[in-house]
Amino acid sequence: MRAHTFKRALVALALALPGAATGAVVAPPAAHADACYTWNRTLFQGRSGEDVRQLQIRVAGWPAYGGIVRVDGQYGPETAAAVRRFQAAYGLRVDGIAGPQTFRELYQLQDDDCTPAHFSFSEMDDGCGRGGWSGGPLSAAETRANALRTMWKLEALRHRLGDRPLYVISGFRSNACNRQVGGAADSQHLYGNAADVISRTSSLCDIAQAARSHGFSGIFGPGYPAHGSHVHLDSRRENNQDGTSNTTSWSAPDCGVGSAD
Repeated sequence: MRAHTFKRALVALALALPGAATGAVVAPPAAHADACYTWNRTLFQGRSGEDVRQLQIRVAGWPAYGGIVRVDGQYGPETAAAVRRFQAAYGLRVDGIAGPQTFRELYQLQDDDCTPAHFSFSEMDDGCGRGGWSGGPLSAAETRANALRTMWKLEALRHRLGDRPLYVISGFRSNACNRQVGGAADSQHLYGNAADVISRTSSLCDIAQAARSHGFSGIFGPGYPAHGSHVHLDSRRENNQDGTSNTTSWSAPDCGVGSAD
């Protein structure tokens, strides 16, 4: 058994012991075993902290229809509801409490760099072949963090579509790259908040329709100008830098997806 798998098993056992459900913090085993993140306590409504924030990133793709999961480190009703949807989607006990079973499923889904199993940072970095996360309006660290949250939303969408592959053809763009490809001056690609996706097994309309239930607030697909060959997905509601916060915009007329603001 790999070391990080062994540690996760020990943590899951400790979380299941009496006292875990009432909020006792369980110390992790001493040996380093997880290159990404390990939860050391059960999480539920009223809790807060970095462990809640890490959970919110991973369930960002499981809000209500048209909604988002705020990554603020506060375990409120919104986070609990997203956890319930995640649990239901993966056949777990549905209680809105993040405990051993929920964490075990997340561990199965995440790679050592914290990306979800079916997406990678290399798919999401500068789309003009330069690589890296610099050159946009935000710091490289902020842009990379946005891209990570975007990938977890894509993982949820992929699962919703029957675990059929989704391919990212454009992720983050630096200002120079965005100009090179003729992107909009206020493109969400500049912030790491966007991905243009295609699939060989799911229709573009299926992607556009399903994305409305997986945390994307900007969706453009077939019937929208220059989007007949892919679906654009972004998280503009969570972008507080460009003046479009708290807005939603959906347009894929060929799929029956209208627009909303």
